[in-house]
Amino acid sequence: MADKDSFRNIGLIARPGSPQVVDTLQTIIAFLDGRNIKVMLDEDMKDMMPLDGHQRGNRKMIGTTCDLVIVVGGDGCLLGAARDLARYKVPLLGVNRGRLGFLTDILPSEVEDRISEVLDGEYTTEYRFLLEAQIKRDGKLLGDNSALNDVVFHSGNTVKMLEFELFVDGDFVYRQRSDGLIVSTPTGSTAYALSGGGPIMHPRLDAIVMVPMFPHTLSSRPIVIDGNSEIKIYVSPTNEVHPLLNCDGQRGAVLDPGDWVYIRKRSHPLKLLHPSSHSFYEACRSKLGWSEVL
Repeated sequence: MADKDSFRNIGLIARPGSPQVVDTLQTIIAFLDGRNIKVMLDEDMKDMMPLDGHQRGNRKMIGTTCDLVIVVGGDGCLLGAARDLARYKVPLLGVNRGRLGFLTDILPSEVEDRISEVLDGEYTTEYRFLLEAQIKRDGKLLGDNSALNDVVFHSGNTVKMLEFELFVDGDFVYRQRSDGLIVSTPTGSTAYALSGGGPIMHPRLDAIVMVPMFPHTLSSRPIVIDGNSEIKIYVSPTNEVHPLLNCDGQRGAVLDPGDWVYIRKRSHPLKLLHPSSHSFYEACRSKLGWSEVL
């Protein structure tokens, strides 16, 4: 159990464009005000929340001044908050106003009870690592991005296959023709990688899974590797299309034939809080439709 006075400054981040999100935010703000907790609202929420006397700040201000950040929305909203805030080591707590809610696991109907438990020190802590992806062309760094779920190298809207070479820690793995490759963390193993036939990995695993997308061979299967491995993808010069690289489903970077993609673990993990009653396996049962044991 943690110190119940640990969270005196709390930031709020929310998915825009939903009246239900606004209702939940108002409930949370009133509850936190009632406990004399200082609240900082994400400045991106200015169009959905009127000026009400609470401080507003950008993600950097929230990360450096808050003891806890509550994210109201779907998993996508928490993914964005994680990419922005992991470097500040501030813990995140998710309230589900989306669909599945693997990361945002508090129901709107129980926000006061569950947040109260967390404020009283009754919670569990998970550390989820992120991936960073870099693109290099002729030895020069073109750009980088990060992902909590996955980095996806793919052919975009075209029906033509990609040809690429895969290396792990400098060792050649294979040359492949396929629609691409999903490189996923354990957090992302229940997302796009699962749809591609990848395994479900427990969040505490220090591992990365590489899932080929419709490979032109029957023997190509997902590979699970050590979480500290460096992955390199070489885009074959023979490709007639320009592949895309997406991190957590965000707008992708366009690659040229001959480019290199470097993927490795990011140095700062996400600190994710759950109510003490949270269970990963219960989440799998409820979110993925697994049958209960009788």
